[in-house]
Amino acid sequence: RFIEEKKIEPKEAAREATRDIGLAVLATTLSLVVIFLPVSFMSSISGRFLYQFGITAAVAILVSLLVSFTLTPMMSSRLIRTDDAGKGGHSAPASRKGFYRWIDQFYTVMLAFAMRHRVAVSLIALAVVLSSVPLYRAVKQEFIPTNVDEAEFEVSVNGPEGTNLAVMNETMQAVEKDISSTPGVRLVMANAGGSFLGGVNQGNVYVRITPHEERTFSLGRLWTETKNGHPLNAFRGNYSQQDVMLEVRRRLQKYAPMRTGVRNAPSFNFGAGGRFDIDFNLRGPDIVALAGYAEELRKRSQTLGGIVDADTSLKLNKPELRVEIDRARAADLGVDTSAIATGLRLMVGGEDRASRFRDESINEDYDVQLRLDERDRSDVGAIQRLYVPSSRGGLVRLDNLVKISRDTSPSRVDRLDRERLASVRASVAPGFALADRIEALRGAAAEMHMPAAYTTTVSGRARELERTFTEFIWAFILSIIFMYMILASQFESTIHPVTILLSLPLSVPFALLSLWATGDTLNLYSALGILVLFGVVKKNSILQIDHMNSLRSRGIERYEAIMQGNRDRLRPILMTTLALVAGMMPLALGTGPGAEERRSIAVVVIGGQTLSLLLTLIATPVVYSLLDDLRHTARWRMWAGRAVGLRGRIGSRRRVREAPAEESGVVQEDKTEHIGAAGD
Repeated sequence: RFIEEKKIEPKEAAREATRDIGLAVLATTLSLVVIFLPVSFMSSISGRFLYQFGITAAVAILVSLLVSFTLTPMMSSRLIRTDDAGKGGHSAPASRKGFYRWIDQFYTVMLAFAMRHRVAVSLIALAVVLSSVPLYRAVKQEFIPTNVDEAEFEVSVNGPEGTNLAVMNETMQAVEKDISSTPGVRLVMANAGGSFLGGVNQGNVYVRITPHEERTFSLGRLWTETKNGHPLNAFRGNYSQQDVMLEVRRRLQKYAPMRTGVRNAPSFNFGAGGRFDIDFNLRGPDIVALAGYAEELRKRSQTLGGIVDADTSLKLNKPELRVEIDRARAADLGVDTSAIATGLRLMVGGEDRASRFRDESINEDYDVQLRLDERDRSDVGAIQRLYVPSSRGGLVRLDNLVKISRDTSPSRVDRLDRERLASVRASVAPGFALADRIEALRGAAAEMHMPAAYTTTVSGRARELERTFTEFIWAFILSIIFMYMILASQFESTIHPVTILLSLPLSVPFALLSLWATGDTLNLYSALGILVLFGVVKKNSILQIDHMNSLRSRGIERYEAIMQGNRDRLRPILMTTLALVAGMMPLALGTGPGAEERRSIAVVVIGGQTLSLLLTLIATPVVYSLLDDLRHTARWRMWAGRAVGLRGRIGSRRRVREAPAEESGVVQEDKTEHIGAAGD
């Protein structure tokens, strides 16, 4: 621009242009750094995710400051050449010719119209800012995207308490066969009997479906199939992982009363219920009442909508044989309680290594396991006919010592903060989000009117969601405070930073509108996108205000400085905006594993920046002029004079307190003079 307008040599233009833009670049860089640094020190699990992001972004931005002051001017002086360079004089830049001329004329007319109707523009901007409230409520919220297509998912099967391993194994074989026959499924790996912390009545299935590149429509695939005479094959594979999961969930309904769950493979664990989208906890003193409340809430969740595969962690129906010892008779017969317990454990529970067997033919040793047959283990009469040793010699039958009865008990008892805990765990259906389903469960729990001793909490993803958004709010507040401090020191003004920061709330409604229009959610990644959006929008305002101040310092009248300054800065603002949008396009349009997570950032930045661009280009100069008028009002000068006078009196009293007693008269005279100057 300096070469085109001022007709000076490229080297001199590089020096002058760098000097002209130096304050804006420095202010932009430092304010960008203070946006990303607070995010790096968040204390939740999200902080561990964002620590590397914040540090990397801050360092990269600081390095870009060095590049913009050294490499960019040097290369511009070497590479930029025009025919009119060095001839002197001023003329319209070549960049305002051609297609850009229409953009410049349109913006000039819009800006002039806005400056004539500043109050109307201010009211429109205020209405846009206030629209953030309903848009925030309309956008769904979750910790991280749950319906992510990674070409793999998990299936859990929980049988009724008391289901043995043989029945569970048979069921899992049937489940495996049904899932394998589902269209799109490539690999199935099932196991029965639970895991290290699981029970015998539990089973899990790992499912891998067709890779993305084989089921995503592409022009290349369409061309290949068309040449082979099968053009429809290019479209038949265009399905998502959610479609396969819905079909698997439908097929598994016939295995009731076994409870099944179909969910994405978790990217990381949040604890006991971290593998589920929803982990809603009920705590209370009575375990029977607690189990009843949890089951009632599970049934109500099925009518709320958006909650699937719900189950409870506390079940009281695990069958057991309860042994009651007649201690008086056992003492009379000389049988110790430990002998009864050891005999029952050995015959019912089993001994993993009762002895060793050596096979001489192959020179190998084997453990000998001892246990009753399954038929005898479940027969109370057979167990009562067992014998236990007596301290007086001989053996005593158990039916002379104990009474065995069938009963049920909890399968496991969890505790949280020294209270018994029952969890309702479920998945979120497509089209819904975690935050609104948690609120729906809280409303359903409140309608149950539980006693005061019974409370509800959330764990896993929901708890991290609440913590993350709370910490993000604090990060935003700290970023705004730090940005104001930096901008105030750079511009040596308390008003211009306010004008710059007012552009931030103007971009938030458009970011939320983009999420709502695309059906995306407000999550960890889209919150990062809002941070990036803040940096871009704020940069535009800094460029505008810095150039307007520079023109006014040269004696140009305010209106002309506003018009010329914003026209000069329109081209770099459009360049950076289009470059950022183009850079985000691959994230927004890309496919593959985890594309839904990456897409959130791109949607926020592209939609928020593109939609808010015109409004910020118009609103920033309007607010600049309004605040400048406010600064020159009599009331504002009176407040500023009082503030400066107060600082002057504080400084004068400090000097009086520090001066020697014999010089008090001179000090008093200086004090009066200082206060007068401060008042002026």
